[in-house]
Amino acid sequence: MDGAGTPTVAPVLILLGPPGAGKGTQARMLEETHGLIQLSTGDLLRAAVAAGTDAGKQAKAVMEAGDLVSDDIVIAILRDRLAEPDCAKGVILDGFPRTTVQAEALDALLTGTGQQINAAISLEVEDAAMVERISGRFTCGGCGEGYHDSFKPTAKAGICDNCGSTDMKRRADDNAETVAQRLEAYHAQTAPLIDYYQTKGALCAVPAMGAIEDIAAELNAVVSQATA
Repeated sequence: MDGAGTPTVAPVLILLGPPGAGKGTQARMLEETHGLIQLSTGDLLRAAVAAGTDAGKQAKAVMEAGDLVSDDIVIAILRDRLAEPDCAKGVILDGFPRTTVQAEALDALLTGTGQQINAAISLEVEDAAMVERISGRFTCGGCGEGYHDSFKPTAKAGICDNCGSTDMKRRADDNAETVAQRLEAYHAQTAPLIDYYQTKGALCAVPAMGAIEDIAAELNAVVSQATA
């Protein structure tokens, strides 16, 4: 650490977890606690396109053609973003890498910048409980207040506690069958990535079925150790 309390080499963390595991919530809390910057693939692409960088222009052309942005372009955009001053304290990657090919490309990028993956944090969930957690969600169409059939029902059935609206909405893809399919796809896609980082000794598994505060406390401990 230098005199300002900033690592001489900015740490790079990866946050893995299926839809509904709370990655976004936990990443924001880690940003506030540790001064890290959350970088998601979607945000990176949109920002690069808006800024008109060379890689952003390439990405825009590909997306306008209806094609998927290549790993090379994503890596170029990530390289540019990591060089920005606000990333000096470290970053949390959310949504990248998704495959071992991308993980290898990321390793090559970080080798060039003198960095490494300090920790690949996997938020561990129980599939059956996740199906219940996600499929039970609904929101008030009037004020946006979130509810859950089991964990946070409205005081009066069908009436928002906050604004009194009866306009309750559920996402079409938050049904049990779709959620189960998304979880299955996540596990199939991510299993090789889990093995990849486990082999490198970088994998940290964190149980993610408890209270948000308890999960955050364990993540804070993992991040503090990984960035020490």
